[in-house]
Parts: sequence; structure tokens; C-alpha cells
Amino acid sequence: MPMKCLVLLGVLLAFCHLAAAAEQTVRVPKGDDVLRGLRAAHPRLVLTEERLAELKKLAETDGLLAKGVADVIKQADSLARRPVLVRKVIGPRLLHVSRDCVRRMYALGLAWRWTGRRKYVAKARENLLAVCDFQDWNPSHFLDTAEMSHAVAIGYDWFFDALDAPTRARIRKGLIRCGMKPGLAAYKTGRHGWWARSAFNWNQVCNFGLVIGSLGIAETDGDYARRIIPQAVASAPKALATYAPDGAWPEGPGYWGYATRYTVYGLAALETALGRDFGLSKVQGLNRAGTFPLHTTGPTGMYFNFADVGGRGRRGNLPALFWLARRYRAPLLAAAEREKMAARRATACDVIWYVPPSREKPPAPETARVFRGPVEVAVFRSAWGDPNALFAAVKAGYNQVNHGHLDLGSFEIDALGVRWARELGADNYNLPNYWGMGPKAQRWKYYRLSSLSHSVPLLDDRNQDVHATAKIGRFKADGRNGFAVVDLSSAYKPLARSARRGVKMVRGRAVLVQDELDLAQPCRAAWAMTTDAKIVPDGARALLSLEGKALTARILAPQGGRFTVESAERKRPEATNRGVRRLMIRLKADKGPLRFAVLLAPAWPDGKQVQSATIAPLKEWR
Repeated sequence: MPMKCLVLLGVLLAFCHLAAAAEQTVRVPKGDDVLRGLRAAHPRLVLTEERLAELKKLAETDGLLAKGVADVIKQADSLARRPVLVRKVIGPRLLHVSRDCVRRMYALGLAWRWTGRRKYVAKARENLLAVCDFQDWNPSHFLDTAEMSHAVAIGYDWFFDALDAPTRARIRKGLIRCGMKPGLAAYKTGRHGWWARSAFNWNQVCNFGLVIGSLGIAETDGDYARRIIPQAVASAPKALATYAPDGAWPEGPGYWGYATRYTVYGLAALETALGRDFGLSKVQGLNRAGTFPLHTTGPTGMYFNFADVGGRGRRGNLPALFWLARRYRAPLLAAAEREKMAARRATACDVIWYVPPSREKPPAPETARVFRGPVEVAVFRSAWGDPNALFAAVKAGYNQVNHGHLDLGSFEIDALGVRWARELGADNYNLPNYWGMGPKAQRWKYYRLSSLSHSVPLLDDRNQDVHATAKIGRFKADGRNGFAVVDLSSAYKPLARSARRGVKMVRGRAVLVQDELDLAQPCRAAWAMTTDAKIVPDGARALLSLEGKALTARILAPQGGRFTVESAERKRPEATNRGVRRLMIRLKADKGPLRFAVLLAPAWPDGKQVQSATIAPLKEWR
């Protein structure tokens, strides 16, 4: 069997093992047991009347919660003035409309339940009837159908007592026609239902969107819940297992937010409607998932944005952290979300899942972490709570991961409040053949997705092998002197017999990036870093400047290496990457060992800039 097939087989077997282990914790319900314990009255989804009363009482003394409620009411007031939703498909997607409906139902619904003002009912009713009269919810892109099912069920449930019987009947009819029936067809025939076998975000969104939809109408049309919930409970562990063992998400921090948000929506709805989640919340890794977005957010507030994350994506509100904090007794997660809630406009779910401060101070997070799993990530920082701190992150994994780029070994660096080494993020999902994954797929010809845009070694300016995998072998958990070594060998065959990258913190004040390759033949080799900084190269030294701050790059190996500067800009229809540059070392390399070593040293205000670092073989790093 060819080596590439063996590699992919190994990855698939690893996923199957994780999924099988997850399924052992889950009990799939059958028959009448599905709806045993159903809360008969509305509202039953996500926010019960008991929880609402508890929140109202708490808001009398908790200023942050009161601020959050005011934020949501202000948003609801704005939404009450907006035009009604219309069916407008962009590319293959209706998703923006479905998501808008979710936002409206949660904000208008919480404002109604908190204040009793009828204007929120009127606007919610108008939108619910409009979307339920759509010809369909675009089941060919099933995320659209799932999110709209979720939105309509929440609106139906939360406004139930404020709607007359004919209106409720029209909404139920629309939810069944456009959501529940297409959902059952997707499970049965597989048409539009491939996501039920997926290990990524589509699984959670589609399964839990349908679960919430079915629970919303379970007292009148319970057969949909009895048929959908067992299939969703059987399918969901395939994706939930992807969090194992450390809570990382291989599609990147941005998609962590989407996948985890829908996981929490679904588990919360099962708990409030049925009093149980069938063991789904016990799947390994989910209890540790909340730390992933915290550690992969640099001091600049930007994510380590591997995969199809926005190029300068920042961590915003993640109310799922409140739910995870309560479910798994993790006060650090609640403290992190309270900090965001104080600094930004709160969402409805920030209020619903709010966790107040406790007398006990949460433990300080580690300054260095490695996240194992299908895509591995190592992160280091010199300090928490300092926006000017030094931060470095590097990734491993495999190039066929959903939303993945050809970027094994890529790194990002923050220092002095600036992101110096950056990834460009996703391009336009509507570009032709954006989702092809084969060796000759158009996807890998788009600059942002190819190796040529990432901060990775390059050999003959070729892409990394699209089937390559990489592991973080050695790791030292130290925010001032820690390191990670990534085995990149399969990414560079046949040009290299082996390839490894080390990323090391130097006294918490600089970062050393060291590559060791054993070339199988002479080739053109390059070291590359993508940056927004202006670059002034000067032989083996380059001065980078950005936002009034400075960083010096120094070539420690190979001798005679020189920096050059290239543009990362592209022409439409691809993203233009305006102003983005590439700091490069290019050389003609002979067969045999090749080492790149580059020291990246910020110009700290105290004037003590790191000038050099000891170069030792990666196997000797301590």
C-alpha cells in the first residue's frame, strides 16, 4: 500500500477510535423513552422560567449581569426597527438569513421575557411568519436549514403564550415543512445529510439544530423528536470525539466557536426540555474544550488563526464558556467570559448562561500549553494579562483536515501589542472549486490556502504534500524558555528525507525558529515569514516596524544567508492581501543537511533586546 494511503488510513483509524470511545459514554434512546420527562409547558428550550426568575433576582445586585441585560434590550430595540427577513441566497447559502433569525429570536425573546413589552412579540411574530412562508430553508446547504430550525423553535417556544393559536399553527407547519421533514430525509437517504457522518462543525450544527427544532413542537408533533433525537444522539459523538484529548478543535479557534456554540445549544436544550443529555456531555475532551480559545488568543486579542479563520480574527464573546464553566466546574472559563462581557456588548446567551464571580479566585492559566489531537498546537506566552507580552504559537496536524491549509509548522508571534508573524486566513468560500482536497485541486492553487503564503519552509516553491501529517514530538511547558519541535518530514517528501521545525522562547523576550532538513537532492530552499510590518533588510539582519514598534530578525544559520522582501499581494478574485509582505531567506541548497535558524527579537522599552541565541541541534534542545 502506498505511504500516502497508509498515512490517511492512520488518520482515519485514529478518528474511528476516538469516535468509538465517545460512543461508549452515550446512550441512544429508543421509542417512548426519547421524550420521557418532557417538560410539558412552554418555554422549555434553553431558558426556563425558573432560570429566568433566578437571573432577575441576581441582576438586582450583580452590576455586570444588569449591564448584560441592558445590552440585550438595546439590541432588541434596534432589531424591532429592522425590516422583516427575506429569502436571499448568496452563492449556495441562505446562512446569513438563518443566523440573523437566530440572533433576532434570542434578543427579542429575552427582551420580551424580561420586560413584557409587546413590541418584541410583534416583531418576532412578523419574522417567524415570514421565514415559515419561505419556499424552503435551502436544504442543499443544510447548515441553513438547521440554523433556521433552531431559530424558529426558540421563537415558537419563548413567545408561545403571546401568540394566538392560528399563528402557532402556521409556525409549526413551516418548521415541519422546511426543517423537520428535510431533516428526516437527510438522515434516511443521505442526500444533503453527509454531515451525520462528519467529525467536524457541520455535525454539531445540523444535529443539534434539528434536535432543538423537534423539541420545540414535541407536545403536538412528538414523532419528529422520537425519530430525530436518536439519530442525532448516535451521530454527535463522531464530532464530539474530535475534542479529545485536550479540547482542541482541528478547524481552528474560529470554528471552535461555531462547533462549540451549537454543541452547547443542543445540550442545554436537551437538559431543559428532557432533564438529560443521554451522556453526550461526558464525551472525553469536551470538559477541557473551554481552555482552547483562551490559550490560542494572543495578547493582541487575535486568534492563532490557522485553517479558515478570518485573517485577523479576534476572540469576541463566547457565552458557551459560561455553560462549560458551570457544567465542568471551571471558574477560569467563567472569569474569561465575564471579562469579555464587561468590555463588549453582551449577547443573550451571556445573560442566559451567566456565572457570577465566586469568592475563590480561579487558578492562573499555564503560560505554555500543548494541545494534542487531530491537529496539534503549542502555545507560549511570557505573561497573562499584559497586552504587550510575547506570544508564540505553532501547529502540526494533517493537511486534509476540514478547512485546513497546507501550513504544517506555521507560526504566529505577538509582542509589544503587535502581531509580527501572521497567517492570512481564509479566502472567499465562493471561489471556484474552493473545497477540492485532492493533490491537483484548485483549492491549493489559491495563494492563501497554499504553502506559499504561510510561514513554513519551502523547497523549490512547492506546496507541502496535501496528504502530509505532522506531530509535535518534544515540548517544554515554559512561557519564558519553552519550546516545541514539530516533525514535518511527510510534508516535504520526496525533496527531503526528513524535516523538523523548532519554535523556542528565549528568556521570554525573543523567539527562535529553527528548521533542520535532510535534502534528498539539490533544490531551491527558502525560509519565510508573513507579516504586515515594513521591512528594511540588511544582509543577515532585518528591521521590522509596525504601529510604531520595532522587531529585529537575525539569521543565525546558515552562514552567508541574507534576508530579502517579497510581496504577498494578489489580484482579484483572490483576496488582495494589500500591504502584506514576506520576509524571506532564499538559497540554492545542496543534497544533505540544511539548517535555518532565525531569531526574532522585539525592541522592548527597557532597551534590552536579545542579540543572539545558542544554536544546538533540535534533538539537544532542553
